[in-house]
Amino acid sequence: MEYRLLGRSGLKVSTMAMGTMTFGRRKDAVGSTSLKEARKQIDLCIDRGVNLIDTANAYSAGRSEEITGAALKGKRADVILATKVRFGMGPGPNDRGLSRHHIISQCEASLKRLQTDWIDLYQVHQWDGQTPIDEIMAALDYLVSAGMVRYIGCSNWSGWHIMKGLGAAERLGGPRFVSQQIHYTVEAREAEYELVPISLSEGLGILVWSPLAGGLLTGKFRRGKKRPAGTRHAKDWREPPIRDTERLYDIVEVIVDIAKARKVSGTQVALAWTLGRPGVTSVIVGGRNEEQFSDSLAADELKLTEDERQRLDDVSKLPLIYPYWHQAMAADDRLSDADMALLGPYL
Repeated sequence: MEYRLLGRSGLKVSTMAMGTMTFGRRKDAVGSTSLKEARKQIDLCIDRGVNLIDTANAYSAGRSEEITGAALKGKRADVILATKVRFGMGPGPNDRGLSRHHIISQCEASLKRLQTDWIDLYQVHQWDGQTPIDEIMAALDYLVSAGMVRYIGCSNWSGWHIMKGLGAAERLGGPRFVSQQIHYTVEAREAEYELVPISLSEGLGILVWSPLAGGLLTGKFRRGKKRPAGTRHAKDWREPPIRDTERLYDIVEVIVDIAKARKVSGTQVALAWTLGRPGVTSVIVGGRNEEQFSDSLAADELKLTEDERQRLDDVSKLPLIYPYWHQAMAADDRLSDADMALLGPYL
């Protein structure tokens, strides 16, 4: 297993991380994992070198954290434990968002559910435009100063949201984000417009959630074939939304061709592409069973050739939206490495 520094911190995390969204869920297309199954899956991941486990207070209304905490008994020191705060955890007007009240109270609740004295990476799960940014960052500063949290990160924020957060941290003299957790795949490359360049410019690690797009990039979804039953995309494309179905199938065909030639799964090809992108620190994989986890974790050992990468890049290439097409035309004499992460292939 490869380990990479998380942003500008000195913390090293495995390139493959374990996601726990299935823990404690009712039977559905995402999957449902009991405590007994969770223990087996966590042991498998740790044995394979995974040291980052990601959960959230909102997953199964707190049950995911409870199962994660119970399954990690005796192993807590072996992992980097990450969780999140933002979404609703009750019916009250202050039971959601990123107010100081909600951030601190939910951190305390997460610590109890996880049966731990500290959270290694505490992530704000989504933007809150109604809470002042200074209040958000000051609350996170308090948690770090109190020893409840060691590092902070954001997830699903826009580029300007991230810059507001970093600016407030500098102004207040508090901790800055070390990472952002985003959706980023060979099919969903919108993060390359701003989020990837910001990570490279500002020293944020990138953690990727749903790197297989809910199974769309495993090779099981093919043009002209019935969608696999029992999957979250059996009926429609909800997360991520697919705006160009033909483009999706074109991408999947290239994934499948490379997988057949390399004698690996489509899952491994899709994950290896993402792991090789600029700025990416780790991909968070989930699974309904140990077989799915084993298949995903093998992607850490797969190194795509330049030709294979180019084929995937070409079939999934994004159009340059404004102001980027103008920068490519008129600013190419003074571009940074962060700029080139997006613009380089177009020059």
